[in-house]
Amino acid sequence: MFAKKFRQKGPIHLSQYLMKVKVGDYVDIFADPSIHKGMPHKGYHGRTGIIFNVTKSAVGVRVNKLVNGRIIEKRIHVRIEHVRKSKCQKEILQRKVDNEIAKENARKTGVKVNLKRTPKLPKDGYFEKAPGGEGVEVTTIQPLPFSDLV
Repeated sequence: MFAKKFRQKGPIHLSQYLMKVKVGDYVDIFADPSIHKGMPHKGYHGRTGIIFNVTKSAVGVRVNKLVNGRIIEKRIHVRIEHVRKSKCQKEILQRKVDNEIAKENARKTGVKVNLKRTPKLPKDGYFEKAPGGEGVEVTTIQPLPFSDLV
């Protein structure tokens, strides 16, 4: 769980310390095994949370935790080395930008546009061509009825 990957060992990059985070950002908690200070408990490893506090070397993260069948919001402080920016909101934010562009185009052209997400629909039906071409009779195969030969 806390082992680094092949050829990823050694000190962490300076950009990890210089990562810009602010209150309200979504972050993933990934414990870095090379730094033991400020390491989160293993139960929070791989969890996504929201930053509620920023200090000089650590961040406070709100994380949901399952305790005895109920979900409790836990507030933990983790050093910045054990946190990376989450990509969970990426698709939502991109959809917002695309919807604004579509709305602007709809206002200009006067065409009504549907911005709602739709589930993937089933494929259209089609007829399979008979093997052998036209005029060839299709044979159907059926199982033989069971007969007890004893």
